[in-house]
Amino acid sequence: MLARMSNSTTVTGSDLAAGAVVPDQGLGSLLGQHRGPLTVDDDFLVLDDPIEQEDFCHPVQVDGRELQEAVLMVQGMYCPACSETVEAALGGRRGVESVRVHAATRRVTLRWDPAQTLLSALARNVGQSGYRLLPMRQALSVEERLAETRLLMWRLFVAGFCTMQVMMYSWPFYITEPGEIPYVYDQLLRWANWMLSVPVVLFSSMPFFQSAWRDLRHGRIGMDMPVSIGILVTFIASTGSTFDPTGVWGHEIWFDSLTMFVFFLLGGRYLVSRLRDRTAGALDVLMNRLPEQCERQLADGSFETVSLKRLRVGDVLRVQAGIAFPGDATVLGDSATVDEALLTGESQPVTRLRGQTVVAGSYNLAGTALVRIERLGRETRFAQIVALMEQASTEKPELVKLADRIAGPFLVAVLLSAAFGAWYWWQIDPALAVPIAVAVLVATCPCALALSTPSAMLASAGALAERGILVRRLLAFEALCKIDTVVFDKTGTLTQDRVVLREALVRPGLTAEQALELAWPLASASLHPVSRAIAARARPAASAAAPAAAAATSDAGAAATSDAGAAAPDAVSQVASDLVRDVPGAGLVLERADGAVYKLGSAALCGLDQDQLLAQGRSVADAPCAYLSDAQGWLATFVMDEGVRADAATAVADLRAMGLQVHLLSGDKVGAVQRVAQQLGITQVVSEAGPERKLEVVAALQAQGAQIAMVGDGMNDGPVLARAQVSFALGHGAPLTQSQSDLVVQSGRLSELVQTIGQARRTMRIIKQNLVFSASYNGSMVPLAIAGFVPPWLAGLGMALSSFVVIGNAMRLSRLPDFPAPDPALLPVAAYAR
Repeated sequence: MLARMSNSTTVTGSDLAAGAVVPDQGLGSLLGQHRGPLTVDDDFLVLDDPIEQEDFCHPVQVDGRELQEAVLMVQGMYCPACSETVEAALGGRRGVESVRVHAATRRVTLRWDPAQTLLSALARNVGQSGYRLLPMRQALSVEERLAETRLLMWRLFVAGFCTMQVMMYSWPFYITEPGEIPYVYDQLLRWANWMLSVPVVLFSSMPFFQSAWRDLRHGRIGMDMPVSIGILVTFIASTGSTFDPTGVWGHEIWFDSLTMFVFFLLGGRYLVSRLRDRTAGALDVLMNRLPEQCERQLADGSFETVSLKRLRVGDVLRVQAGIAFPGDATVLGDSATVDEALLTGESQPVTRLRGQTVVAGSYNLAGTALVRIERLGRETRFAQIVALMEQASTEKPELVKLADRIAGPFLVAVLLSAAFGAWYWWQIDPALAVPIAVAVLVATCPCALALSTPSAMLASAGALAERGILVRRLLAFEALCKIDTVVFDKTGTLTQDRVVLREALVRPGLTAEQALELAWPLASASLHPVSRAIAARARPAASAAAPAAAAATSDAGAAATSDAGAAAPDAVSQVASDLVRDVPGAGLVLERADGAVYKLGSAALCGLDQDQLLAQGRSVADAPCAYLSDAQGWLATFVMDEGVRADAATAVADLRAMGLQVHLLSGDKVGAVQRVAQQLGITQVVSEAGPERKLEVVAALQAQGAQIAMVGDGMNDGPVLARAQVSFALGHGAPLTQSQSDLVVQSGRLSELVQTIGQARRTMRIIKQNLVFSASYNGSMVPLAIAGFVPPWLAGLGMALSSFVVIGNAMRLSRLPDFPAPDPALLPVAAYAR
């Protein structure tokens, strides 16, 4: 449907004025509230279909406005100059809020106001610049990429075939002296070479010409500009020599060099494209793992095959072995063996029994699974992971921006160097002026320089994603190589994410079951480990709470307590109409529909003084506690037990061995924090720190020159995660924490921190190697080409091989080594820190 760019029709819209208005043709449902003339292509109108947009768009709120955001594929984009052209084509349009273009992945993240512009109009505008926008999460993107690859292979085949024939017809010129070949045969060979070079120029070289023309139209010098000039100059000069051997062009022809370096350039582009697809493709495979079609059960028990878009919550599906689950679902059969590596970081297969949940994007590994869909689309965990990965795939780290800034001036220098070489050699030997100028133009193209950084970062991000470590921001790789301090939160990070409720101390006249029932509406609204422990114990207590509350009500000596107890039976039923507020760093407040207010959290939130705390004895002195209160004051104290994670001590030791300092920063009591710190050997500890205090501590460390990596998972960790140079969130943590972090460790294993830091250092080392190689290659080729030591065909081969070497070196990062102990080669952090 998006395969053609033709047949314009004028439809209603508000941002472009073009063409005459045509009668309504049933497009009103797609255009909504737009008014005014707007010309778009019929083939792109599908981009405005709300049903189609569910696959690749999602709404975002910005300053109270409802915007749309999408990650799209850009067809025809190869270099940073291309990305600048696409960014210019979209960035200046009315209604476009933001544009992020990434040349290495050929993706653009676009945010626009649907009340002011249509996506189809933006796609048409990009099309006028010579590129095409395609939905990222559709099979069409894969088909377009395959079609593009097939066309590139045809161009390569034509260039290769013609090169071999031209070399064959040029062989007599190599083995004879000038004048030895009779004039008739000499001209015949020249004309044969010319005829074989024409399809190379008009067909095989077309991608270079198209890219150069696009850049020229937008006033830019792209990487294909020197190549295009070299091809044209070589062909024109050789054609002039063929038609008039005694004229101004001289007797020399260079069709062999022309066809050969076009062949090498296309071969290099094909190999680089394949390698780039493998690096960026690792992310694509993870993001596009949902099946296109599913088997849905009908009322009579039979099954029909339907598309993913037709599924609804409550549908019963049959999922075959090797197929991913299309949504979060409940197992209806006896069991299902699933692979959840991407979603949880668990590399081993997991068995889900009847009634348990399987998550979207996980694979059914054995047999046929019968499941009932519970969540689809954006509501699934898989959709959240895809959103994180898409954000990372279109981000430009500082090193990429630096390479982009260098590429433009460097290309100008290349053109000036080629002109100087041609002028210099024209005075010495005009026959050498053209091949030397062409060699300079072709050999020094900075393609390898532009690919050095993004190829390495994408390969590394893909490898980490396969391990269940999601890179939300590619700039985290740069930041991780500069860190010298790791700051941990305690609860749920260094300690087990599932603390256990040890005991409940309650106000006289109130039972533990009643207190748990009162706490349940608050605890169930939070992902904090303490809240989850209370919620887990409160749910079984619910059935017993009502009789206990009724008994408590008959006690005349405890009126206040009776009120609290009598409220317990209604706690669950009123959750829908109650309001639960989160107080960062303190706890939760429940405002019930009947006016009652309950608080669950810190002693300060519940208004407890020191005497009340001391009266509760040693049981709460050094243990994590949560307090429950109402309008009359204290109701209950929930005392927790928490254990240190099994891999925490090893992770802390490994981080120290990597040359990093380790700090512990927690809002818990001094005794509880010190106990964990002693077990792990951490000496730099701050306890009883709320969100503001945590920010102060991190800011103070940064003021002393520390480069900080923060690791947390609680709701109150969001601000300090945002303040640190780089941040980790554990996969079971709160959504706010994950949205503020640079990396998300799905498995929650602390050993993955060591793995990630080691991989980041490997990544930056590979990037440095690529940059040094690219700069050395381009710097050395200019004088060699001007001196006449590099013929055009060798220049084309060198340019292709330089890009191939850079991508191949980056591919080493796609395999993630284990770091059971720190690699000594990774220890010197200072080399990257300044």
